[in-house]
Amino acid sequence: MRHFPKPVVVVSRCLGFGNCRFDGEGVQERFIASLAKRVKVIPFCPEAEVGLTGKREPLRLVQEGESLKLMQMSSGLDFTAKVKEVGAGFMDSLEAVDGFVLKGRCPTCAFKDVTLFQEGSRLAQVRSAGLFGGMVLERYGHLPIEDEGRLTNFRLREHFLTHLFIRAELRELRSKNESMNGLIAFHSKVKLQLMACSQTDMRKLGQITANHEHLPVPEVFDLYEQNLGRAFNRVPRYTSNINVLQHVLGYFKGLTSKERAHFQAELDRYRDQKSPLSVPLAVARSWVERFDVKYLADQYFFEPYPEELANIEDSGRGRRDEMNR
Repeated sequence: MRHFPKPVVVVSRCLGFGNCRFDGEGVQERFIASLAKRVKVIPFCPEAEVGLTGKREPLRLVQEGESLKLMQMSSGLDFTAKVKEVGAGFMDSLEAVDGFVLKGRCPTCAFKDVTLFQEGSRLAQVRSAGLFGGMVLERYGHLPIEDEGRLTNFRLREHFLTHLFIRAELRELRSKNESMNGLIAFHSKVKLQLMACSQTDMRKLGQITANHEHLPVPEVFDLYEQNLGRAFNRVPRYTSNINVLQHVLGYFKGLTSKERAHFQAELDRYRDQKSPLSVPLAVARSWVERFDVKYLADQYFFEPYPEELANIEDSGRGRRDEMNR
């Protein structure tokens, strides 16, 4: 059974932690409520921090020349500088953070898909990060960042949780055992997950842990953290997960032909989107125990996040661009 450190997650306050939206309400999300039981939540609302509380006219993200401004159109007030100030101050105050869940399509907090306006008119087909969301991406783009809408998509949610708990594991490792041996052991445990995300990045991360340039250990950890984010920047394709599981199959030398055929049938069902990845994973995990394969037993691929967070409900939202954050 894998030990799971508690991730630290910044969550937009309106997502169940305060009624701070422009309509005076909040948004209740079942997944975020369940996530809050397994993580340390740091709620934050830049708009509330600059005095925008209760019912009010919404803000808009306005393009003026090459710059973006956060405007309240009815009053003509410009909140750009204030939001940037409180946002930067908040991020400077964070001692540790493993991920973000930001309010989708919010001109302040969203990390993508915010409608831009120019001279009062909506700019067709132009999308941007919100003002604070863009600041988060600039400073923490290597971390798992999602919004509440995209997290109703099963594959995006599963990928977010996987990355989040791996990040928490790496942060805990740095605090307790910032050594090359510790990093090498960690890399070994995430190798199958990295193979599913990007074999190119997996090899690059392996080169970083080899440390042929004899860099100081903290610098190696920093490089590893940044490149780990690049590896997780894309959601693994069905075919990538299947390739990893077929690779795993090679470790089990005592399987019968019927067992192999059954496993292949489960992979086919997963490929056809008729069953979740957890089904062939469970079969493979049972063989890991049966054949006592220690290398596989240590792999986070088989238990990427706490089981109580597993939920195969899928709204389909975010599917259009689920392969890219």
